[in-house]
Amino acid sequence: MIHFDLAQKQSKVEALEAEMVVEGFWDDHKKSAQHIQTLNQIKKIVETYNQLIKRIDDGLDTLALLKEEFDEEFKEMLELEVKDIEKELDSFSIMILLSHDYDQKNAIVEIHPGAGGTESQDFAEMLYRMYTRWAQDKKYKVSVLNYLDGDEAGLKAVSFLVSGPLAYGYLKAEKGVHRLVRISPFDSSGRRHTSFASVDVAPEFDNSIEIVINPEDIDVDTMRASGAGGQHVNKTDSAVRITHKESGIVVTCQTGRSQLQNREEALMMLKSKLYQREIEQQQANLAAIKGEQKLIEWGSQIRSYVMHPYSMVKDHRTKHETSQVDDVLDGEIDDFIEAFLKMNVGV
Repeated sequence: MIHFDLAQKQSKVEALEAEMVVEGFWDDHKKSAQHIQTLNQIKKIVETYNQLIKRIDDGLDTLALLKEEFDEEFKEMLELEVKDIEKELDSFSIMILLSHDYDQKNAIVEIHPGAGGTESQDFAEMLYRMYTRWAQDKKYKVSVLNYLDGDEAGLKAVSFLVSGPLAYGYLKAEKGVHRLVRISPFDSSGRRHTSFASVDVAPEFDNSIEIVINPEDIDVDTMRASGAGGQHVNKTDSAVRITHKESGIVVTCQTGRSQLQNREEALMMLKSKLYQREIEQQQANLAAIKGEQKLIEWGSQIRSYVMHPYSMVKDHRTKHETSQVDDVLDGEIDDFIEAFLKMNVGV
């Protein structure tokens, strides 16, 4: 059950508004911009809640009139209004679940196949297609940052940016290891194979957050770029790979037209990953304080896609499942995302 404390939200609005009239508030532009963004976000939640309550009250008044004098046309109007309110409540519940500041940001997604050669590389491409189809349905923009073709099929690695409201808030549910069980199309004997692919998701870094990377903390390598499907293949060493020495994080970008552009994009990706690491540390600390054991670490197997001997997609964290494997792989993952968000209320 989703808990919503209206009084707490209203008090927060009043406190944030009071801070805006304090002398010196506007001196730090980045801090004041973030402050206003947080205030507007909470205000929107409160306003949406009040609008929903009014619609529900109006519906109850209408229902009372129906009891006094039955009218078939009036009843149909009420049924349509109820369905519309239910949709609004679903949207409001997602708004509450995605209330962290970083949930509003764009998402950087990376997919890497596990051991298994062509079979796992093909599964990685299936996941890439699944997320791009999901993003297209949400009217999000997808920009490829790095793509490395597989040996025979599929891909060896892909990084892409999903741009749109709440992109990270939704896609953070997909971080972890995914598992596929099927009859391999690459096995002439028609045997069943199990494949794995890892998905990493980070909020896109922006200038409202201070993350400083010293040049001595990173190694920068350049190489020849090779675009997806043979597109945009450079004859110069324009692709850039950056390794963060302390954390071991490695990022690669090759889709820019120049080495400088790829370097800037790779630095943005690195900052986003460091930002994500800080978020996860805060979540882990909060979970420890609450005495909760919630799976947030990289490498956790989160979901299985079974195509043989039966059809099922099951999320191992939420236990949500469906037999519509093809629909899920075609981008219909909202039910899985919502189940994850509801499980993680307050974290």
